Amino acid sequence: MSDFGRLVRAEWTKFRTVRGWVLGTVAAALVTVLLGLFVASNSHSVCSKGTVDVECPTSPVGPDGQPVRDKFYFVHQPLAGDGAITVRVTSMTGLITYPPPDHDEIVPGLVEWAKAGVIVKDGTAEGSRYVALMVTAKHGVRMQHDFVHDTAGKPGAVSADAPRWLRLTRVGDTLTGEESADGASWTSVGTAQLAGTVEIGLFVTSPSDLTVHGGVGGGGFQARLAKATATFDNVGLTGTAPGGDWLRDDIGVEPNPDGTLHHPGSVEEAGGVMTVSGNGDIAPLTGESGPAIQLALIGLVIGLIVVIVVAALFITTELRRGVIGVTLLASPRRGRVLAAKAVVLGAVTFVAGTAAAALVIPLAWAALRSNGFRQPGVPLPTIARVALEAGLLVAGAALLALGLGALLRRGLAAVGIAVAVVVLPYLAAVVGGLPTAASEWLLRLTPAAAFAIQQVTPEYAHVLASYTPGSGYYPLPGWGGLAVMAGYAALALGLASARLRRSDA
Repeated sequence: MSDFGRLVRAEWTKFRTVRGWVLGTVAAALVTVLLGLFVASNSHSVCSKGTVDVECPTSPVGPDGQPVRDKFYFVHQPLAGDGAITVRVTSMTGLITYPPPDHDEIVPGLVEWAKAGVIVKDGTAEGSRYVALMVTAKHGVRMQHDFVHDTAGKPGAVSADAPRWLRLTRVGDTLTGEESADGASWTSVGTAQLAGTVEIGLFVTSPSDLTVHGGVGGGGFQARLAKATATFDNVGLTGTAPGGDWLRDDIGVEPNPDGTLHHPGSVEEAGGVMTVSGNGDIAPLTGESGPAIQLALIGLVIGLIVVIVVAALFITTELRRGVIGVTLLASPRRGRVLAAKAVVLGAVTFVAGTAAAALVIPLAWAALRSNGFRQPGVPLPTIARVALEAGLLVAGAALLALGLGALLRRGLAAVGIAVAVVVLPYLAAVVGGLPTAASEWLLRLTPAAAFAIQQVTPEYAHVLASYTPGSGYYPLPGWGGLAVMAGYAALALGLASARLRRSDA
């Protein structure tokens, strides 16, 4: 065994024979699990229809297994083989209804991702595959399919002076979307695949008008029901049964307790012109898809504080008592002693953090589902990824505290600084009521950036949502946040090693 290997073994022996360090590490893992389970067990989800509380429905699931929102008004006919639909969209208007206390205030307006156009869908079941070509309120023409895929066409809004022609053609399994300003010169927007017998027709939908504002975690928001109405003419349909009747379906509409439909869509047809109204969205669910995984890992915050205390004492106890002199008899180079301590501490805290996260996530999610949350659980690969990254987060915080302890030689000071730069910025960003911009900068520039490992739902440019730390969204990817943490830990250990080397000189 090399000299450094023997030094690592000695530090491991030292760590496991000090009861306080071992118990502290175990306590950090236990508090991560127990607090997460406690919070999950005491979190409940109740939905209502009018004044009646009902069990929350299960979100529909898209082709890739992700929860989706699939609500729109659909005017359609069956299509078994090749075919096409061509329309001209001449207008698009909308209404926004304000919630209490201004519930009766209805104002004209369109949400930026209100949609109207042509669609081919694999049946009328929520979550089924689809390909759609559409005009939007503020993002021009788009071609979207299977909820997560979005391709931009030409920009610009629809009006009587600037109508937009749309055409969706299927040949074999391939659908091609095209747009035109005059119905004569066409530009391709994109292609997608969809096989089998499908429904082809017109659709309109509009997500809620969402306003994100300051509040807990910078994640407060207000949603107002929005409804879009579009006018279609020059409707041309090929490949369907000649003279077939248009079918009408309000996809995803829910009944009220009295049996009436909750905010239904509609269609009016006169003189070859169709006026269609609808609300909802055709998109993946984001923050609405259920409690963020950070709820399951809420105990990690307290667990980190315990780990930081253990890590600081792992070096400052010896420095304060002069015990490190015994270690230096085996290896006079203090930098190597610090490196050996870092290896042992990093390995121990990584294992503890990974094990705690891997245990609490599925248990907490099971508790949430038993308390009324109906969203799909966390897939096993996601649990494994988050658990491993949680272990890296814990190890990074421990190494930062170790470096600070060796640099400052005072355990209390090292613990205070480590908590101040790792834990407090996270709490301020997620539960401290900071504006969203300030929260995001804290989670970019401090070691708390590593908490980005908790984000499991992607942010979609074509979906309106509260993309804030309080809703489980972070300004850096998980690997980027861990890199920030690693940089701070390396800096602290590097400065501490330099100071120890000066002591050797």
